[in-house]
Amino acid sequence: MKKMIPDFVKMKQAGEKISMLTAYDYPSAQWVEEAGIDTILVGDSLGMVVLGYDSTVPVTMEEILHHTKAVRRGATKTFVIADMPFMSYASIDLALMNAGRLLKEGGADAVKLEGGVNVVPIVLALTRAGIPVVGHIGLTPQTANQLGGFKVQGRDIDRAKQLVKDGQALEQAGAFLLVLEAIPRQVAGQISTDLTIPTIGIGAGLDCDGQVLVFHDILGLFERFKPKFVKQYASLGKEAVLALQDFHKEVKSSQFPASEHTFALSDEVVEKLYGNK
Repeated sequence: MKKMIPDFVKMKQAGEKISMLTAYDYPSAQWVEEAGIDTILVGDSLGMVVLGYDSTVPVTMEEILHHTKAVRRGATKTFVIADMPFMSYASIDLALMNAGRLLKEGGADAVKLEGGVNVVPIVLALTRAGIPVVGHIGLTPQTANQLGGFKVQGRDIDRAKQLVKDGQALEQAGAFLLVLEAIPRQVAGQISTDLTIPTIGIGAGLDCDGQVLVFHDILGLFERFKPKFVKQYASLGKEAVLALQDFHKEVKSSQFPASEHTFALSDEVVEKLYGNK
């Protein structure tokens, strides 16, 4: 049964952890749903793990929309959150238009955007328009350059206090869920305790109300780099290369296709076709 926003709140209240995974296409969404994951994020991480960009910044609305549609078709019974790409919510009007497209055209149940108190006016406008919003603070990949790169955030007292304020501001603005990325466990724990909305950690420790990881990271399908907070549950990338190498060898040696992979005519038909030649 598809979980909805009130269900996530009840899970936090009951102490039940929330599982979230990214998915970017029809088959991955099917697998995530079959595994029973609570919610799917169509993350702009697709720019790096699927499209080959160096960061999430180049990802466009059309790309996110395209992938959200595919995920929705693959996971009809799972709550789907779509990332809003860099600069797609630079103003209230732009945010309303783009978030509306992700729900109306993409089939998403909610949108996610990065930032703290600076995006409160955007979150207020979206929620007032009936668009469910997930917040994202800590390491925000779209603005990583401003943060000094892909580094842990909130290690000094001032920044830690600011993250707490950011979380409170986003909850007050109407966000129903908050992603905490790459921040110390103690800070994430304090934010999770302070807020009534659930928190989802990624590199933020066990005290969050749930956890999210990237599909390609946990399955070993993306090997350009591996963040410390990633646990790899399988090495499918290596297995895939071995399978492709076997295919290559069998084609070269004429082992493939074998008879069981081949269509053939009956001897009678062959005789009629070529017997008089």
